[in-house]
Amino acid sequence: MTFFRQVNVVRLSLLILIFFAIGAWAWHKRMTDREQRTHFTVQDRLREYDPTAGARVKAFFEAAGVTYPPARIVLLGLKTERKLQIYASGPDGSLRFVHEYPIVTASGHLGPKLVEGDNQVPEGIYKIDSLNPNSLYHLALRVGYPNDWDQEQALKDGRKNLGGDIMIHGGAGSCGCLAMGDTVAEDLFVLVAHTGIANVRLLLSPVDFRARDLPQPMPSVPAWTNKLYTTLKAELAQLPTRREVH
Repeated sequence: MTFFRQVNVVRLSLLILIFFAIGAWAWHKRMTDREQRTHFTVQDRLREYDPTAGARVKAFFEAAGVTYPPARIVLLGLKTERKLQIYASGPDGSLRFVHEYPIVTASGHLGPKLVEGDNQVPEGIYKIDSLNPNSLYHLALRVGYPNDWDQEQALKDGRKNLGGDIMIHGGAGSCGCLAMGDTVAEDLFVLVAHTGIANVRLLLSPVDFRARDLPQPMPSVPAWTNKLYTTLKAELAQLPTRREVH
């Protein structure tokens, strides 16, 4: 092997080593950054987003004439309309329409979630289990799916592996979750944190039963879905009429 060829081999080896070193450094940095990101607390996120998201939410409540933070809130997710509506009450206990956000993405079709991996957004009445300040989708509200009703029907049907980890989160991707975009996720995170998750009720409905009936034909759904929809109709009927907030 000539001297010049040996030099070229050494140079190539050095370039390969440098390439892998840079790659290893970049990987380590990504993992370090990710590890650091996964240690945010709810209070950390409130300090970060309250000045902006909090100001937006307070303006909505002021326009609606509801004290902020409210005594309780009802979140209404409408699958067909792709809307998430906020209703809230002050000390007097009466609910008022506060604001409406568009749902960026909601996977699946009309009908309840039945099993893990069906990519269905659940339908029913849920709690918010927790706030996730370290979501892969910016910020997230964890939905209390499956609830007692879901588990009872699954037992009757002989279904197992109902799935879980249903979130209302930022970003635009959905596998059974409601993707709201990052800015809206910040608003909802701050609102629920200040209201308290114990004071939040979530309704997830296939359509706005106050304005329309189910589309026909509907996808194949279990027989018990009719009872669920009757319950949801009654819940929606108790909500105040939406008014435009300027």
